[in-house]
Amino acid sequence: MSMNPISSQDGSVWCRWCENADKSPDSVAIVHWRAGSPPRRWTRGELVRASELFATALRSSGIIKGDVCAIIARHNPLLYPLYLGCVCAGAIPAILAYPNPRLHPEKFRNGLQGMSQRSGLDWILTERALEAVLQPLIGKSTIKGLKFPLEDDKALTATPGPPPVTQCCGTDPLLLQHSSGTTGLQKPVLLSHRAVLEHVTEYGKLLGVSQEDKVASWLPLYHDMGLIATFHLPLTLGVPTILIDPFEWVLAPSLLLEVISGEQATLTWLPNFALSMMADKIHEDDLQGIALDSCRMIINCSEPVRHRDQEKFYRRFARRGLKREALSSCYAMAEMTFAVTQTPPGREPTTLAIDAQRFSRGVARPAADVTVGKICVSSGGLLPGCHIRIVDDEGNDVEDGRVGEIWIKSASMFDGYRNYPEKTAAALRDGWYLSGDLGFSIGDEYFIVGRKKDLVIVAGNNIYPEDIEMVMNDLPGVIPGRVVAFGEEDPELGSERLSVIAETPLTDEAERRQLRTAIVEAGMGIDVSIAKVYLVPPRFLVKSSAGKPSRSANKERAIRLKEEGAAMLAGA
Repeated sequence: MSMNPISSQDGSVWCRWCENADKSPDSVAIVHWRAGSPPRRWTRGELVRASELFATALRSSGIIKGDVCAIIARHNPLLYPLYLGCVCAGAIPAILAYPNPRLHPEKFRNGLQGMSQRSGLDWILTERALEAVLQPLIGKSTIKGLKFPLEDDKALTATPGPPPVTQCCGTDPLLLQHSSGTTGLQKPVLLSHRAVLEHVTEYGKLLGVSQEDKVASWLPLYHDMGLIATFHLPLTLGVPTILIDPFEWVLAPSLLLEVISGEQATLTWLPNFALSMMADKIHEDDLQGIALDSCRMIINCSEPVRHRDQEKFYRRFARRGLKREALSSCYAMAEMTFAVTQTPPGREPTTLAIDAQRFSRGVARPAADVTVGKICVSSGGLLPGCHIRIVDDEGNDVEDGRVGEIWIKSASMFDGYRNYPEKTAAALRDGWYLSGDLGFSIGDEYFIVGRKKDLVIVAGNNIYPEDIEMVMNDLPGVIPGRVVAFGEEDPELGSERLSVIAETPLTDEAERRQLRTAIVEAGMGIDVSIAKVYLVPPRFLVKSSAGKPSRSANKERAIRLKEEGAAMLAGA
């Protein structure tokens, strides 16, 4: 059926998509899910045919091989063939986040302009609702023009003809994705056809993916977890994926469970906060008829994986058929295409109760009393083709049970950040990627414990912000998930002191004083002294592209506002 418009010398993603469509054109590839509406089911044959029509339209509009096409759109059933159409035409798709309604248009435009200078964006494929915001970028950046293919039905109603034939090999660039960061600071990662094909093939083998599997996800496709794990992996391996509107999921977290139950999905990937959010916010009334026994793997891809969130999720949904061994873990990043480690299917992640005092000095040893130990969760063992070193500050390998920085080498590793030589030079050393993550190994398993840049050192002891934030999230008056902890230099002490920013709806000053006291006392409960507490209003915290509050950005903002005498930080 397909004309295989990209002829490949040694393998391309497009050829694999076409092969899957040729083998079973009527099998479902993508289910586009919208709450309250019948789902749009794309078969493999329909998806490839629509993609070829988009490819012809894109090439006719002036897009050529190697052009970077930024796709900025809301949840739309035509986004999938448009993305595939870019690949078919030999262009390089880059899905970017649609602007949050609360984000000022000028800030969004400036962030995109900064990104374009690094990423080398050539075209923006978007919605007309953003035309006035984006038009000023033309002529002031690398962007050549705006196109609105999702709102122009000419492409899909045109008389089918031979799609553009583009020579392609496995080393050619396939896609551009951006590592997590605040807007304008995201680093562009260019991945080849071969890197993605080899990665999802090996990852699929480790997960035991078969034709009986189905993926369900609300994750945005501008993030590597969504793009690689829930889009490229199922499309390449020929299993269905059900994609939910991320904005709808935030408003109604039960949607994911509804989809898993209704579609009999077997695989999903989630960050820590999603497990906690669903356990806390889904009403019992929304669980009527929900059965989760089909789901064989719910993969927590976070650094670190939090034991409390895993347990909370299991306890809440076990009676709905959720199996304990379905809770899994993974360590991943855009620079490695996606996964580096993974817990095997059918096996619950290993947990260790670590002596907290020794851990604060960088040593992971079992606690004498497991009831008071710090619980660390394994992110599993290495994927085939991946290698890890854990090193000290001088780059020397450390022994098992010693915390150090994680260096990685992988068969599907990126070559460097696009148009960012200084960042590339800082991130790569002798073929190893310096992740900036901290962790330790026990045997062939790896435990991720935090970010090197976020580590707070007080009086020679290592304090991990995640531990502080987890405790503060439980306090009455603090908005859950809206807390960051960080270190501030204290010249008099010659060391750092720990500070906390917490969002709160409280406005009465007496209540705010009580909350500050409660935060300090909660810190004392885990042997941590909190020197400063910044109470801020809802929606104050700046988030990264991954949807998590950015510690560095919020630290800078809080200190700057305090120096300026901002009323909201009075009394900090």
